[in-house]
Amino acid sequence: MEGNHVENKVETLSTVRIQKSDDLYKIVDTLNRTLKDKNLMFGLALDDEDNETAVFTIYRT
Repeated sequence: MEGNHVENKVETLSTVRIQKSDDLYKIVDTLNRTLKDKNLMFGLALDDEDNETAVFTIYRT
């Protein structure tokens, strides 16, 4: 018996590079907890080329 396979598509809505700050993860965590029922997800990563820059991304799930 074959199982149903559902693909979760994630769409990038916006990406912005900002100055790194130790508390940025708190904002991203709060946004993810508050807006997950709106099919939004938020990400934060260090820039590959500049460790003083963070990359903040908004996704639709």
